[in-house]
Amino acid sequence: MSNIETGTKISWVSIMVNTVLCIFKITAGVIGRSSAMLADGVHTLSDVFATYIVIIGLKLSSKEADDKHQYGHEKFEPVCAKVISFVLLITGLLIGYEGIKALVSGEFSSPGLIAVIAAIVSIGLKELMYWYTIKTAKKIKSLAMEADAWHHRSDAFSSIGTLLGILGARMGYKALDPIAAIIVCFFIIKIGVEYYIKATNQLVDLCADAATVQNIKDIGMSIDGVKNINGIKTRVFGNKIYVDLSITVEETLTVKQGHDIAEAVHDCIECSMDTVKHCMIHVEPYCNYDEGINII
Repeated sequence: MSNIETGTKISWVSIMVNTVLCIFKITAGVIGRSSAMLADGVHTLSDVFATYIVIIGLKLSSKEADDKHQYGHEKFEPVCAKVISFVLLITGLLIGYEGIKALVSGEFSSPGLIAVIAAIVSIGLKELMYWYTIKTAKKIKSLAMEADAWHHRSDAFSSIGTLLGILGARMGYKALDPIAAIIVCFFIIKIGVEYYIKATNQLVDLCADAATVQNIKDIGMSIDGVKNINGIKTRVFGNKIYVDLSITVEETLTVKQGHDIAEAVHDCIECSMDTVKHCMIHVEPYCNYDEGINII
């Protein structure tokens, strides 16, 4: 099964679970008279929308390069991750608004037992969905799916806060129900901001991390005929990396011999590192004073 098929399968399972859970939580919030549970149900509804975005992102980013997108479509995935981060931010703000409104109005109620049951069920299911999704997200290197996994966990956090608020309200501290909703909103907003930053980094040609760059250099220097690495540039492109590498070879070699060495470096890097989509090799003649020169 391909990465997109695996990711899509996980996403559809997530949509089905979240749809059932959303209906249950909103119903429990209405019947149990819990503003925190209603807010939690809305959060789960946003999960359904976010997962649809993941499916779209996986499908678009997996498309082959074409005349209009000659470098491929990988950047569509961080675009979708950015949309999910906005969903998280808006959800967090709405939950916080409803909690503050309830506190200001002073209209408190004592939640029913069904709201407690819904919160416990939600905590268990959403934590399972987090692990189910994050495992696949890391396997297929999908930022959008990783953001969606944390959307599941934020829902679990939300349900923990909801449960504490509901229990407190049932014990007589009725203001704890909307206060729990406000506390939960901060967790959701924090996660939304983090994934907005991650998605932005993948869209602005951020360089690869130091370990990846060093690995590329080590592979390049391991090829027979490479005398030195004069320079290296990397840029993150969605979940892939583009590499520009400058190597030096003996100046007495023929053009064909230099090309063969460059091709060996190119093939070795792309075959050894599945995150590297393309590696461009520039060949320079080696001289004793080449050490330390950074051409790129």
